[in-house]
Amino acid sequence: MNKFWGHLKTITHHRHLVMRGCFRMGLIWQGLTHDLSKYSPTEFLAGVRYYQGDRSPNTAEREANGYSLAWMHHKGRNRHHFEYWTDYSMDGSGISGVEMPKKYVAEMFCDRLAASKVYRGKDFQPGDPYKFFQYGKKKRLLMHPATSELLETILIVLRDQGEDAAFDYVRREVLGKK
Repeated sequence: MNKFWGHLKTITHHRHLVMRGCFRMGLIWQGLTHDLSKYSPTEFLAGVRYYQGDRSPNTAEREANGYSLAWMHHKGRNRHHFEYWTDYSMDGSGISGVEMPKKYVAEMFCDRLAASKVYRGKDFQPGDPYKFFQYGKKKRLLMHPATSELLETILIVLRDQGEDAAFDYVRREVLGKK
């Protein structure tokens, strides 16, 4: 039962952090609906089964089975994940990344910031989301180059200038809001 409550607490805390971030940028609906699929049976039950508290249960499910059904379900329903934005390329070379709309890049920023805060806890540093981004660079082959560049810029602002500056940058420069 501890895994149940631990997972529920983790995903709810994460959602609330993303919600606050989205609200700061005027993305009210995205904040309210962020990651609701995590409460679906496909994602929630796997999350409880593979819950560890310090990393995504999707990683543990992937290690156990060679794939994560919860992740495949999640990425197919949540537009703030770059994996959602893949399609067959027009030149016939296979699957490639599609440039993400900026409002979803903004939500992806909030998602990565919140995940770092949840999993790093009291050890969180503003550079953590950027470090994670750099660590996963080889895995992001399907992220559209313009999306990757924009997210990296936002994460550098966060790392170098702090959270307020990063949210201000996204609100003004990315989303064009005052």
